[in-house]
Amino acid sequence: MQTKAFSKLFPLFNSTKLETLEWLLSVAVKHEYPAGRAVLMEDAWGNAVYFIISGWVKVRRLSGESTTTLAILSHGDFFGEMAILDESPRSTDVVALSKVYLFSISAQHFIQALFKDSQLHHRMLQLMVRRLRQTNIRFQERHQPPAVKLANTLVCLAQSYGQSTQQGTEIFNISYQDLANVTDISIEDTIKIMEKLDSKGWIKTHCQDQTICLINTQQLTYLASRVRLGTRG
Repeated sequence: MQTKAFSKLFPLFNSTKLETLEWLLSVAVKHEYPAGRAVLMEDAWGNAVYFIISGWVKVRRLSGESTTTLAILSHGDFFGEMAILDESPRSTDVVALSKVYLFSISAQHFIQALFKDSQLHHRMLQLMVRRLRQTNIRFQERHQPPAVKLANTLVCLAQSYGQSTQQGTEIFNISYQDLANVTDISIEDTIKIMEKLDSKGWIKTHCQDQTICLINTQQLTYLASRVRLGTRG
């Protein structure tokens, strides 16, 4: 991948020095994973930072035999950055939802780049603070109606990773269980709300293409911010 395409795909690098980008690309390792494969096991956190070129992954919390999806990530995003500074044991892993292409940069090389390039270091801090703010917002909105919370999840995924089409904005066809987990609502509410959004014509699931198309993004955005939609009627 060329440095210009790399910096365009990953907002983290849009102000990074050219020589830093060239060096990072020279030490990066490209990986390909099929859907369902573990990209990062719980005992591998802290070894590298991973940058998603294409595809979708989920970050899961492990607790005995049960798992809970914490986040959905896609192209242009990255993970593993906090673990390189924290040597405590991890209880999460990352699993590919679709075929995934990504780069990994070892912890040693990435930390060297942060020390060498102050712009990269500053940008990294900005994005980490943004993630913390998003977590705080989710916590503050935990008592919102399930439909509002789910609409917000769909809109955020579309804004971050969606692909524009003539019909609307497409995201990966994330399972109801994963949507329920990341939204912090029940699977029953998730099913009812998704069916209602479909019946209203606001979304359309294309199982063959493994996509959910957000047809009426304006209404979904309005719902996410203001409207309380019931699951009946």
